[in-house]
Amino acid sequence: MRLFRSGGVLGIADDTLEFALEASDETHPNEYMGFLRGTDARDLGLDRDGTVITDVLVIPGTTSSPESATVRENLIPNGSRAVGSIHSHPNGVLRPSNQDLTTFHAGSVHVIVGAPYERDCWRAFDPDGEPTELDVLDVDLPDDDAFFDFDQSDIDAELRE
Repeated sequence: MRLFRSGGVLGIADDTLEFALEASDETHPNEYMGFLRGTDARDLGLDRDGTVITDVLVIPGTTSSPESATVRENLIPNGSRAVGSIHSHPNGVLRPSNQDLTTFHAGSVHVIVGAPYERDCWRAFDPDGEPTELDVLDVDLPDDDAFFDFDQSDIDAELRE
């Protein structure tokens, strides 16, 4: 599977954005935090080079409050296909804070969603915190059952690394 081609991140799947908005609303008044995972556009039937954001990966042990969310980076699985991050601002502000900018180093796109978590309550940013366009794409998401095909021994092995 070719994940990172010259086309970069083309957009976010409509269902993925909807999931993130709903999860942020359910987490409110605390911040929501996750990593964005991508799938090659050609694997989704698109005749374009690049990656489409198709998943939000929530890391176990993530803590959140109304002011921040903290991820235990040592629990991020290898090969997670991360292309960036997503988090909510319960106060509704759709621009990165200074703290946000320090976390934007990993990945090429970072999404902030804000209260009241409606379809127009989100913005995308590049690693420098500058606004960037991110199309919402109507694609059929792949069944990624293999991602959930693990047991306790797999979890124990991952934690030992």
